[in-house]
Amino acid sequence: MKWLEIAVCVPVEGTEPLAEIFIEMGTGGVAIEDPALISAYKREIHPDEWAVPKLETAKGTAIVRAYIPLEDDRSAQLAEIKKVIGRLGLQMPPKISTRTLEEEDWAHTWKKYYKPLRVGRRLVIKPSWEGYRPLAGDLIIELDPGMAFGSGTHATTALCLELLEEYVRPGSCVYDIGTGSGILAIAAARLGAGRVQAVDIDPVACKVAAENVAGNHVDSLVRVQCGNPTELLPYGADLIVANIIADVITDLAPRVATMIKPGGIFIASGIVQERADMVRAAFAAAGLVVGVEQADGLWLAIVANKKV
Repeated sequence: MKWLEIAVCVPVEGTEPLAEIFIEMGTGGVAIEDPALISAYKREIHPDEWAVPKLETAKGTAIVRAYIPLEDDRSAQLAEIKKVIGRLGLQMPPKISTRTLEEEDWAHTWKKYYKPLRVGRRLVIKPSWEGYRPLAGDLIIELDPGMAFGSGTHATTALCLELLEEYVRPGSCVYDIGTGSGILAIAAARLGAGRVQAVDIDPVACKVAAENVAGNHVDSLVRVQCGNPTELLPYGADLIVANIIADVITDLAPRVATMIKPGGIFIASGIVQERADMVRAAFAAAGLVVGVEQADGLWLAIVANKKV
């Protein structure tokens, strides 16, 4: 079988929606490359092996690579892909690059975009096929990219990981809303949480998250549930983390305020900076006090706490 690699350069806020569209199309793998993040963490781990994106990127843009089986009528296939990309309504026309790969090439090519990545002081995200010699105090999360978001390479995930490192306390109860790959739930467990509940509405994400939780041997601490978090999660969280989008975070704010203990922490990421005021207003209306804000390019993570 031959595979078609599609590399699309889009504004960073379009990366995850485009990746989701590609997944819905039945791709054999999706990789998101955020050059700003690559630059920021580059690179005490395997510095000479990091794959440099071949598609030229401008500031505020990233690359989404997808791999789909190559059909006989390649022109029709590309036309359909461009039509799908058009659904995003991007303000700038995306740059698209394609190439054909043989089966054996595809099996290895997509993996080169995933290398061990240090986030914060102690967390290291490592694919299973990569070797890594840990430093003293390192907390390893072994995560193979699957059909769910959250491999640590996107700025919104990295912001959450850094903030979890600051705010997770030993024995605390943590909720991860929109868990995706389960990376944030696993990180919370690695950082000392006593109980973690990870929830997603996507059955594929829940399956991938459960596999990653088991693979990291934290299944005694982390419970993965599929469904509506507002129905599944009870009162009693010390910390809630949600790496979603601004609209969903805004809608969640009142319910989060009822789930979290007085003095508890809410870490919200996936917020494009131009929508930050909307999120701040929703937090204030729900009785959540905004504290630390941490930015990476166009993205913002906000930490709020519930009034005591």
